[in-house]
Amino acid sequence: MSLAYLPERGVLEVSGPDRVGFLQGLVSNDVSDIPGGQAVWAALLTPQGKWLADFFVMAGGESLLLDAEREQVPMLAQRLARFRLRARVALRDASAEWHVHAAWGPGTPPEGLVARDPRLPEAGWRVLSPAPLAGPETAADYDRHRLALGLPDGSRDMEAEKSVLLEAGFDELNGVSWTKGCYMGQELTARTRYRGLIKRRLVPVAVEGALPPRGTPVTDGAGTEVGEMRSGRDGLALALLRIEALDRAPLRAAGAVLTPRIPAWMRLPAREQA
Repeated sequence: MSLAYLPERGVLEVSGPDRVGFLQGLVSNDVSDIPGGQAVWAALLTPQGKWLADFFVMAGGESLLLDAEREQVPMLAQRLARFRLRARVALRDASAEWHVHAAWGPGTPPEGLVARDPRLPEAGWRVLSPAPLAGPETAADYDRHRLALGLPDGSRDMEAEKSVLLEAGFDELNGVSWTKGCYMGQELTARTRYRGLIKRRLVPVAVEGALPPRGTPVTDGAGTEVGEMRSGRDGLALALLRIEALDRAPLRAAGAVLTPRIPAWMRLPAREQA
């Protein structure tokens, strides 16, 4: 099994007797009952339904542990604290006590607080441990793995207060509960789904040529701008593209040629109707 320590990930601890109900009313997924060995992928949104952060939620004894971008942990704690009111909840940056890893491929995951990555079976496992675990793989190896699967990576692929969850595959990748009831930003998220308002998607692309920087415009064969680059590495990348432009080959960005590679898990309504 491949194992990589992810030093750019941190952990926010949510503790106290009201921790489950508190988080349940704020995030996009159902955290009311997380069994051992499982995790929930969820996002915190603005009241207008735009992405602020996403994270994996795991049950750790008397706490909920949020595996999030390390640089976003202070912001998450501050944002969530605004809604604490009289809830018996404590928020604490526990990044010094828990180290985040990803494991994937055949084999048994290592010891620690281990949970299946809820997005895709091929994504592997999330592993929290008190100390970094030694493994032959690096964070760059995991980055290539998740790019090949088409999985978004937080602020590298989404924009705070601008991105919509369904553009980034949160529906297909089990990042939204459609049955749990209200949470912050729920109205716009539901309306976007039921009215079919998504016009763009975050799509994996093969890159021929030098990897364009994040934010580089993507154009179609006619030179019309149809999207922009997001994260990438070693000839693989994600790009936010207009759905109708996916068949307008060739797509280009800063001299590189892009070939969309639509993963099997991704549902594209326009193509389904064709």
